[in-house]
Amino acid sequence: MSGYAGIFVSDPWLQNQFTQAELRSLNNQFMGMRREIGKITLKDLPSKMSRLKVIGQFLCEEERELIIQDMNQNMDDEVDFESFLKIFLQLQAQATSRRGSGAKDSLSFLKAATTTLLHTISKSEKASYVAHINNYLKDDRFLKKYLPIDPSTNDLFEIAKDGVLLCKLINVAVPGTIDERAINTKRTLNPWERNENHTLCLNSAKAIGCTVVNIGTEDFIEGRVCIQLLADLNLKRTPQLVELVDDSKEVEDLMSLPPEKILLRWMNFQLKKSGYKKTVTNFSSDVKDAEAYAHLLHVLAPEHGEKTIFGVKSPMERAKLVLQHADKMGCKRYLTAEDIVEGSLNLNLAFVAHIFQHRNGLSTQTTQISFVDASPEDSQVSREESAFRFWINSFGYSTYINNVFEDVRNGWILLQTLDKVSPGIVNWKIANKPPIKMPFKKVENCNQVVKIGKQLKFSLVNIAGNDIVQGNKKLILAYLWQLMRFNVLQLLRNLRLHSHGKEITDADILEWANTKVQNSGRQSHMDSFKDKRLSDGIFFLELLSAVQPRVVNWSLVTKGATDEEKKMNASYIISIARKLGCSIFLLPEDITEVNQKMILTLTASIMHWFMKHPVDDVPATVASDSKI
Repeated sequence: MSGYAGIFVSDPWLQNQFTQAELRSLNNQFMGMRREIGKITLKDLPSKMSRLKVIGQFLCEEERELIIQDMNQNMDDEVDFESFLKIFLQLQAQATSRRGSGAKDSLSFLKAATTTLLHTISKSEKASYVAHINNYLKDDRFLKKYLPIDPSTNDLFEIAKDGVLLCKLINVAVPGTIDERAINTKRTLNPWERNENHTLCLNSAKAIGCTVVNIGTEDFIEGRVCIQLLADLNLKRTPQLVELVDDSKEVEDLMSLPPEKILLRWMNFQLKKSGYKKTVTNFSSDVKDAEAYAHLLHVLAPEHGEKTIFGVKSPMERAKLVLQHADKMGCKRYLTAEDIVEGSLNLNLAFVAHIFQHRNGLSTQTTQISFVDASPEDSQVSREESAFRFWINSFGYSTYINNVFEDVRNGWILLQTLDKVSPGIVNWKIANKPPIKMPFKKVENCNQVVKIGKQLKFSLVNIAGNDIVQGNKKLILAYLWQLMRFNVLQLLRNLRLHSHGKEITDADILEWANTKVQNSGRQSHMDSFKDKRLSDGIFFLELLSAVQPRVVNWSLVTKGATDEEKKMNASYIISIARKLGCSIFLLPEDITEVNQKMILTLTASIMHWFMKHPVDDVPATVASDSKI
């Protein structure tokens, strides 16, 4: 098995600006400079960084020197790798801006306030996101003094700089994801507090299924808006969607579709009622003539439309009439007629999602809902499926997982994940890449998945590749749990300085947690990861306080005596762990119900963070430590 260990930096925000491949490349550049000249100072960088492609091509040495001087007072200061990365980001931002200065006027190269990376965003999209924020957060106690935001300025990115807006948007998208007691909301935040908010936002975004490698403020906002608008496009939130299918088999197929595909299916279902002959396959070219919109709104709200729209020849005029119709329906929309005609994918997707939310035209009473009732979803299975789905999606694969039980059946995603957690272990020469039409090719992939699992000492008694192909939920969850557990333990093993190269076991993690709490002067103790006393959350709050005293504000902690108090503590634990830098995928119920698997991953994640961050590296400011 490969002894691969990633490159880590102590600043979680900085870590998330790069992929591991980029970090390795930049580390090689940095070490090469160090071998050449020994000690590297700031004054060495303007000339040495000319070898970095974009920076060397678009910034002369004098410009690089001026930028570095603006960032630092003393050019004789020695540069470590993290300082090198920060300077690289700033120079890259300036160089990319220089490279993009000749772009069309319709595109603005906007510097993201929470990162120094650049992203291309249209003026219409920016205006749409600003309108969305102004609408949904206008009554927020903290943000209302900054709203409404003027879309013609870069105020959006200035306001987002401290991370509060982004955290609030995550809760708009998926309510309750972040316990807002964990957000730093002082009027003026120091860099450490600001970084904590960014870290909380990044880890919470991963926990709701977002990819967060190399993203800027607008990527966050775009993702949160899309998640919120598409949240109702599943059978749990909108069981009437079964009206789109004819039998229980098709219900399973519908459940496996991504929200965008369900939205397209719903749109075509409604368009058939109007006699519209075409099939809409995307939210860009297929809707830019506005004909599909005209028919869709006529079916959903004929009382607000004019039949004369079908005789209009100009797509622009038709688009204007469509938006007038939507306004009469009371449907909020953040796009213009120009956006429709130009085929803006994101804005058209948002527009259709708004229409669905406001009036979906599905029956409130249908016998087909019995398909859903006939197969009730076990809450424990559902939570575990969600945790594993979000964990897999956090790796940033090009294929997004919407339903674990359906999307892993060809074995490809499982092979990718195995290779991610144990690089080099997959034999790609015998792997079959999607699309896979022949069933035996899927079995071949899944057989390799099982073989590797046994190689990694997973417990896979009587499990064959065909069980995964057939979508056996129990066996798939069992395999994924062992894969996630292996990944957590592998991360701990990679910190060989702390583990002395020894294997780390569940018992080691348990002993470490109890020792940390005991050494901090607290009294809590857990006998195992299924100890029912853990349900009140006090042990984990004391553990988090032991590894980082300033992270827990004890004045916000309850005694955990009632179910409601336990849930409040559990929610707070998850958010402050993510704020600290732990990448975790559990829900408050996993703590209050003492889900042994998720309790182990939580404890191991806290242990992993502690091993990477000695306490004496942390500012001494300590949160209130009043008694509960």
